[in-house]
Amino acid sequence: MRVFARTLLRGISAALPALLLLTAAGCGAAQGERESDADLIADIERYRHERIEALKKPDSWLTLAGLYWLREGENTFGSDASNDVVFPEGTAPAHIGTFTRTGGSVRVRIEHGVEVLHEGQPVDTLTLASDAGEAPTVLRLGTLSWYVIERDGRLGIRLKDSQNPALLAFEGIDTFPIDLAWRRTARFEPYDPPKIIPILNVTGTISQETAPGAVVFDAGGQSYRLDVTGAPGDSAFFVIFGDQTNGEETYDAGRYLWVDAPDADGRLVIDFNKAYNPPCVFTPYATCPLPPRQNRLPLRIEAGEQTYGKH
Repeated sequence: MRVFARTLLRGISAALPALLLLTAAGCGAAQGERESDADLIADIERYRHERIEALKKPDSWLTLAGLYWLREGENTFGSDASNDVVFPEGTAPAHIGTFTRTGGSVRVRIEHGVEVLHEGQPVDTLTLASDAGEAPTVLRLGTLSWYVIERDGRLGIRLKDSQNPALLAFEGIDTFPIDLAWRRTARFEPYDPPKIIPILNVTGTISQETAPGAVVFDAGGQSYRLDVTGAPGDSAFFVIFGDQTNGEETYDAGRYLWVDAPDADGRLVIDFNKAYNPPCVFTPYATCPLPPRQNRLPLRIEAGEQTYGKH
């Protein structure tokens, strides 16, 4: 994925499935060549522990406190209801400043007497880089931080609060029991050339993503395939999938998974025990991509994370 995958890989909590999967046992090894079952179970348990610990951090998805799309021109912001962008009441001054959007550029101006910091230094006016680049410009005020996100030509402000109630109330995520039957040896079928597939996200916009191939695995005597996204030379690929547990035991908008690139024989392992929830299961302020139609599997995958909270 483009912006979304870059966000995952910046050390934010959702990056952990990719990072931990890269250290997991086997890189497409056949069942007889893999580590012992005890080692594999320990690896999944370690992965799940690190996933939970990452979600507890003060910059995780659980800290999202707002998402505000900017219109062209001036957008005032602060906690007072008269602003164009209204931060949650009690978290910020009534009037903080103004975001001015000019095409694909956003510049911020801070009101006199309000101390907003960028990299520890007070801000008066500043042009803000969005998350479409290597790293967005992050501004801070007390427990709040915010930056510009870009989604299919739209520019918005993503607000985080290190004391967000969703973070303070977090106690973990229910999961299916570990089942190594859902750690499947699979084959990779490359697309030559790579396909471009549309990916709808929860905001209703569609991005065109590169699918270098598909992971093909067997379950219950049937073969199933999942398109992956990424570049052909990547060391790991991103999978967005749905299955028949969605809306019941698991989140109705599907789950995510990372797989290592295949070995020289086109083999890899897909471990559904490491399937994890999109950020949207925790907050209404994420912009999660949804499973494409071909990645909605007609079977129940009783492995990985279950749904969270009221979802």
